[in-house]
Amino acid sequence: MRNLDVTVLRSFVTVAQAGGVTRAAGFLNLTQSAVSMQLKRLEEMLGLQVFDRSGRGVTLTPAGAQLLTYAQKIVDLNDEVYSRLTDQSWEGEIVLGVPVDIVYPVIPKVLQRMGRTHPRVKVRLVSSFTRTLKAQFARGEMDAILTTEAGVESGGETLMDVPLRWIGAPGGQAHRVRPLRVAFCRTCGFRADTLARLDAEGVDWELAVDSDSDTTVDATVSADMAVTARLEGHCAPYLETLETGLLPDLGTQKINLYKGNGKTALVDTLCDYIREGIATL
Repeated sequence: MRNLDVTVLRSFVTVAQAGGVTRAAGFLNLTQSAVSMQLKRLEEMLGLQVFDRSGRGVTLTPAGAQLLTYAQKIVDLNDEVYSRLTDQSWEGEIVLGVPVDIVYPVIPKVLQRMGRTHPRVKVRLVSSFTRTLKAQFARGEMDAILTTEAGVESGGETLMDVPLRWIGAPGGQAHRVRPLRVAFCRTCGFRADTLARLDAEGVDWELAVDSDSDTTVDATVSADMAVTARLEGHCAPYLETLETGLLPDLGTQKINLYKGNGKTALVDTLCDYIREGIATL
């Protein structure tokens, strides 16, 4: 038999993205043993080992990495064909709110995937601050939002805990200066807790920026005139994470998902894509 099973390929792709069979089984609504059997079938069909199971979790072998590119295309094309031919009623607009600092790298891929599988659906992306997005969501102006918060409120689902890091200019010295000059937007959700941690550690500080613009903050920090705080992995390429014992630990923040009740099938699909995308981080 030289025909690849799309169902098996979907399980393979999901395990590769989720980094493990258990998480993938949850996304696929299958048992862990069912997913493991599908992977075994795939390897027997190809006569190749696609996952290295020698360590914790699973990692792709060279053959598996090569297969992943093709498998993702096959699964996406299958979903696109099925959607175009059978889901003509799935059309309309979904409003998705995402904080400025976590749009990349997941959301563009989610939007691209929705465009392939649901070409009649328009996803309108609104990028703002968590506090603003939650207020809009409460008024019914958003179908789903992501947030970055220290906790999670009723109705929310935590997708990931991410360390908050001190950020400065590459090779900069601003973190050594006292009073420490810090830069935050007025509506930044990290601002109050970060300043409280500085106070608790007895670090003298002053605000270097009083603005609603992230661009102003980045410009000030990149000029080595201040430091700021960002989620790990979401720092601009012209800034760098500060590995220093001179500043207090900032703890972690949660990336949470809140989903509204309208357009249930479409919003559920979008949220599934977001969950899978966040899992790859």
